[in-house]
Amino acid sequence: MTAAARFDNPLRAATPDSWVSLARVRWRELLVDHANCEKKAASTALSLMFAYPEDLQLARALSRLAREELRHFEQVDRLMRSLAVPVTRQKPGRYAAGLRRPLRAHEPARKLDLLLAGALIEARSAERFRLLSDGLPTPMGELYASLERSEARHFELYLELAARACAPAQWQPRLAELAVTEAELATSPDPEFRFHSGAPI
Repeated sequence: MTAAARFDNPLRAATPDSWVSLARVRWRELLVDHANCEKKAASTALSLMFAYPEDLQLARALSRLAREELRHFEQVDRLMRSLAVPVTRQKPGRYAAGLRRPLRAHEPARKLDLLLAGALIEARSAERFRLLSDGLPTPMGELYASLERSEARHFELYLELAARACAPAQWQPRLAELAVTEAELATSPDPEFRFHSGAPI
C-alpha cells in the first residue's frame, strides 16, 4: 500500500510555543518519554493486527509500521546512551487516555476510530519533531528531522486504512470530530510535561 500525499494534515491546532520552549530546555525528559512513545506506537500497530486478523492488508501494512517504530525506539535508546540520559519510570500523561475516551466501542465504528486516533497521534508527532529539529543538541535535532518524515508517512498510512474501510462521508466527519478533542489535549494547560502534553502550566 502506498500513502501518497492524498491527505491534508488533520491537526486542528498548532503546538503552543510555550511547549516548544520548554521541550528545548527539558530535552532529557523529552527523550525518556519519546522512547516510551515509540514502544507504544509499535504496540498499537500490533494490537490492531490482533484485533482484526481477517484484514490482511491492514496486518501487512501495520507489521511494517511496527518494525519501523521499534527501530525508532532503538535509535532513541542509542541516543540516550550517547548523551548519558538515564531511563526513568514515568507515569502516563493525559493525552492517549484522553484521545481514547471518545472512541466508540461497537464495530465497525471502533475500528474506524482506532485508525483515525492513530493518524492524529502520528500527525502530532510529526509536527513536534519538525518544531524541535532546530534548537536541540545536534544528534537529537538530526534524528528528529528524519523522524518527522517517518511520522508523516505513518499518519497518511492510518488515513489510507481508514479511507479503505469506509466512504469519505463516514470517515472525514469523524476525523474532524476527533481532531477537536486531540487539539484540546495538545494545547490546553497541562500539569505534566510529556512528548504529547499540552501547554505548560
